[in-house]
Amino acid sequence: MAPDDGAPVRGPIAWMIGACARHPGLTLLLVAASAAWGVWSVQHVPLDAIPDLSDVQVIVYTEWPGRSAQLIEDQITYPISSKLLAAPGVRAVRGQSFFGLSFVYAIFDDGTDIYWARSRVLEYMSGVQGQLPSGVVPVIGPDATGVGLVFEYALVDRSGTLDLAQLRSLQDWNLRYALASIPGVAEVASLGGWVRQYQIQLDPARLAALEVSTTQVIEAVRASNEDSGGRVLELASHEYVVRGRGYVKDIDDLRKIALRAGEGASVTVGDLGVVTLGPDMRRGIAELDGQGEVVGGIVVMRYGQDALAVIDAVKQRLEELKAGLPAGVEVVPTYDRSELIRRATSTLRRALLEELAIVSLVIFVFLLHARSALIPILTIPVGVVLAFVPMFYQGITANIMSLGGIAVAIGAMVDASIILVENVHKRLEDWEHAGQPSPRRDVVVAAMQEVGPSVFFALLVITVSFLPIFTLHETAGRLFKPLAFTKTYAMGFAALLSVTLTPALAALAIRGHIRGEMQNPVSRVLIRLYTPVVRWVVRRR
Repeated sequence: MAPDDGAPVRGPIAWMIGACARHPGLTLLLVAASAAWGVWSVQHVPLDAIPDLSDVQVIVYTEWPGRSAQLIEDQITYPISSKLLAAPGVRAVRGQSFFGLSFVYAIFDDGTDIYWARSRVLEYMSGVQGQLPSGVVPVIGPDATGVGLVFEYALVDRSGTLDLAQLRSLQDWNLRYALASIPGVAEVASLGGWVRQYQIQLDPARLAALEVSTTQVIEAVRASNEDSGGRVLELASHEYVVRGRGYVKDIDDLRKIALRAGEGASVTVGDLGVVTLGPDMRRGIAELDGQGEVVGGIVVMRYGQDALAVIDAVKQRLEELKAGLPAGVEVVPTYDRSELIRRATSTLRRALLEELAIVSLVIFVFLLHARSALIPILTIPVGVVLAFVPMFYQGITANIMSLGGIAVAIGAMVDASIILVENVHKRLEDWEHAGQPSPRRDVVVAAMQEVGPSVFFALLVITVSFLPIFTLHETAGRLFKPLAFTKTYAMGFAALLSVTLTPALAALAIRGHIRGEMQNPVSRVLIRLYTPVVRWVVRRR
């Protein structure tokens, strides 16, 4: 016989089951509010195809044109690398030296905040600046990771009126800045084409004849391409700003730069060689579909951003810029990760729905009571959306691994609720045979308190079954920890719902006549099959 309301309740879990069953309205209100929080988290959690497997690293880039790789190594890469070795949290420092370029990679411990790491690198770079050659200024790379490359496009001129240099200028001075202003974009890199530059091709014979050195030409050009400040001059109650304007605007301005003036004829840059517009030296090309060279752009996403949202914003901005492009110029996407993201999430979403349908069908077949079957079935979607709350605040993206953890947990999420409902059915069947000696709700509550604590802690044991995965480090940890986290969250919330939501729903939904175990045809068939097996095993012992 079930205990009455005044009977003592053993343990906090049993007390919680009784409180939720006797106050179902308040319980459902709290669960609904939590589920709404979970739905909001589902809508705002970042989406990506795969988890970010990159190390926490900061790249220091230094350019020193015209110098050999060995000189770059000795005077730039080595001083920077040796200085960064002492930075806090640095696990390794790797340097690469090329002709005119230096790259230093500072790799930090797992879990280090990327912006904290960038701040430490900037602090240590200020201390090494005095050891570098004059005029060499190191810069740090964008706040992105190895999977930050999310979108690529090519500029194609179908009309053939623009050359590669003009397309590159369009990319560098129009599209690049427009896309870089999008929230979540760390960098827009240009690729291919020709970068325009003013070129002065000096004639050695003229230099010798006019007794002018190359250094003099360089200094004259550098000194002539700048404005000079003046002051305000007051005349007739008006103020006039006096300043010297000297920026080079075209080729003629370069030709007219004077190197020597005084007695006799003056010497200008135009007298020493040919001044033209020409392409800068390049180390690679961009080619599209075997149709020739094009100009490309690479959009790099900022660390921790929603890849799908960034890509959609880039596409929208490109649509807005399309009207301002020259006639015949098109922007052709060459890499778009949004399709992969949508296909990955769609596959797992379909798998989750299929699992939900199959589990619901099995529950209904074995219980043969629609309202009772609805109790464990509702636990699944509520537990799933609640698992997204810690995901969102922890910064875990919804990818193929994290959603896979939820898919792994679905089958076991309803175990506790099914056991509670089954025990309620059994106790109600006995209660009906005994002539209903006590209130129905007391029987329901006592039945759930009888098995609730045991199944709750059993579900918690399953919840921590992925604990060894949390001991993984580096790439393996970054790959599998999202799955372990989401599976743990889903199972943990399922255990909590089994002693809160399930008792409240059972108190409201389990009404009317309850079929006994032998009245279910499926149960009868299974009992007839496994009873001989059990008896045979017992005799063998």
